[in-house]
Amino acid sequence: MTVYLDNAATTPLDPRVLETMLPYLTQYFGNPSSSHAFGRKTRTAIENTRRLIARHLNCQPAEIYFTSGGTEADNLAMHAAVRDMGRKHIITALTEHSAVLKTAHRLKEKGKAQVSFVKLDDKGHVDLVDLENLLATHPGTFVSLMHANNEIATRISLEAVGELCRKYDALFHSDTVQTMGHYAFDLQKVHLHFLNASAHKFHGPKGVGFMYINRSVHIGPDIIGGGQERGIRGGTENLYGIVGIGAALDLCYRELAEHQQHIRALKQHMISRLKAEVPEVVFNGDSASEDSLYTVLNVTFPPHDNADMMLFLLDLEGIACSGGSACSSGAAKGSHVLEALHALKPRQASLRFSFSRMNTKQEIDYTVDRIVQVCRKEGVAAQ
Repeated sequence: MTVYLDNAATTPLDPRVLETMLPYLTQYFGNPSSSHAFGRKTRTAIENTRRLIARHLNCQPAEIYFTSGGTEADNLAMHAAVRDMGRKHIITALTEHSAVLKTAHRLKEKGKAQVSFVKLDDKGHVDLVDLENLLATHPGTFVSLMHANNEIATRISLEAVGELCRKYDALFHSDTVQTMGHYAFDLQKVHLHFLNASAHKFHGPKGVGFMYINRSVHIGPDIIGGGQERGIRGGTENLYGIVGIGAALDLCYRELAEHQQHIRALKQHMISRLKAEVPEVVFNGDSASEDSLYTVLNVTFPPHDNADMMLFLLDLEGIACSGGSACSSGAAKGSHVLEALHALKPRQASLRFSFSRMNTKQEIDYTVDRIVQVCRKEGVAAQ
């Protein structure tokens, strides 16, 4: 049996999304910037997708911009805030995605912005009192805090952070790559300036995403070219990717309640079995809480000599999971998120299991059985 439990890294393409994309890979190939019928056909598909996404998020179509994914959008929001809007202080957290952390570090290195890191509790929750103190000390700043952490499932309140940013005239950017398609959004009720998403995290194609830029924000491009995306992102549009992201998001929201119920049940089943069968197992961050991102579970297993081999041993059993963010794959070091929370332990494996609507209870049982088997070899599982 093979089991894919690394959906926070990427999800399988929904066959219904592929079916929607296929005509734009073959029959409808015109350049959307061309004025003839071939171009008008593809331009219409792009604008229909823009309107579809805006309808689901309750914003204006003109506030949606298509990108290559989350990393590009993180970079654009941060560079534009500093370069075009004069924000010279960045507030973020040590548990943010590397696209945010490395961009903040680069801007600081080049002397373009100062960077402050908000305090976190032991589960990765943002200390709102500390955030307000930072905002009060550095008015007119730029705040970048992800909606839910991709490794430990801890969520922030967009409403609470947004209100603090409103109070202190701060720009607010949130990376919603892990939550888009899994939670409903109403952007009329949140004080938010930038938001970004990536299709391959919710059963869409890789290489395409979108960015919400509030209509009150006026920024220049990072990619200069033919003026596509209303001058924000030059270059011929990823036509079939854009069609795919619209189809994927629409499916997510039409079936949201059913998917939430299914995935939450899988996660709770895995938690219950691990608690019963692997003594001293620890769930990192907020990942075992009912309020956490329901697609992610981060687990630290009891100490044993082959802890650094556990990911490999599960892979041999046909189980795909992760030791951290997929963007750090190949790096022989522990998770920067767990390190920030002082949760990395010697001789203890910490693994991330992430679920999708395509997983089954049978797959969870198989995975836990194999985990118990591996742990028993080391004498750390219940007999």
